[in-house]
Amino acid sequence: MTMAMATGNLTAHDRQILAAVNGGASSLSFVGSGFIVLCYVLFKELRKFSFKLVFYLALSDMLCSFFSIIGDPSQGFFCYAQGYTTHFFCVASFLWTTTIAFTLHRTVVRHKTDVEDLESMFHLYVWGTSLVMTVIRSIGNDHGHLGVWCWAQIGQTGKVVHFITFYVPLWGAILFNGFTYFQVIRMLNNATRMAVGMSERGYQLDARADNMKALNRWGYYPLILIGSWAFGTINRVHDFIEPGHKIFWLSVLDVGMAALMGLFNSIAYGLNSSVRRAIYERLDLFWPEKLRRWFPCSSKSRGQQQESELVSLKIQDPQ
Repeated sequence: MTMAMATGNLTAHDRQILAAVNGGASSLSFVGSGFIVLCYVLFKELRKFSFKLVFYLALSDMLCSFFSIIGDPSQGFFCYAQGYTTHFFCVASFLWTTTIAFTLHRTVVRHKTDVEDLESMFHLYVWGTSLVMTVIRSIGNDHGHLGVWCWAQIGQTGKVVHFITFYVPLWGAILFNGFTYFQVIRMLNNATRMAVGMSERGYQLDARADNMKALNRWGYYPLILIGSWAFGTINRVHDFIEPGHKIFWLSVLDVGMAALMGLFNSIAYGLNSSVRRAIYERLDLFWPEKLRRWFPCSSKSRGQQQESELVSLKIQDPQ
């Protein structure tokens, strides 16, 4: 989706390089997000509301990566379908991150337990907004072919509409996630200080260590979208200023980092302790006895950890 925007006025050789970068990065994202989807399908213990949101995020990433990989399969209908579906699922991907941030904020900061009742609203918000943005983007859009990609905005109107229907909601999601996680981290920091002041020394160290792990992980979430789309945003702005001049290295970073978004999301959101614990438990069933001597710390040691992604955190108030 961003690839066609990055290839204008480049040589055929440059476009081939960008196509290879896009294909390789998108394949990694497809495998990473597909793995999270597979874990959700295979492991029943993961089918909780908190991980269900991660599943929808991974599913959106997987489909976005898939349609980015297939490029321009043919003329006509398939070219249109590739352009629309890539835009739709990429928008849906970063919108699902806002539902995860909202859920964590509502649970930790506002102490609400009704997040599961909001699932239908989440679906309406994500899929509905993605559909509207995709339909609006067709305004002023000249469907063309640039190398292996469809949906190239040749006209200035198409570029403006593309920026409004993708990058504006994208950076809105980034700002929302950043502000939300800032409040969550601040709340958890305050709760940690209260627990440290009221508890015994051993519990203090454990609580501080567990909370620091959560803080470090949550702090990376907003950075994923920034890292994935910062170069694309810079490239779009540069294209407005100098439409006849493309910077090849910037286009490479634009295409590569955007295509890796699914991989980054699958690692940060998907590979939490609940997923690792489920995998270790299955491996223990088929783990040869000889290998257990070399790798003793499998599900038994890790199973003691009760950290999970987006599980309701109950903060005890002082009596």
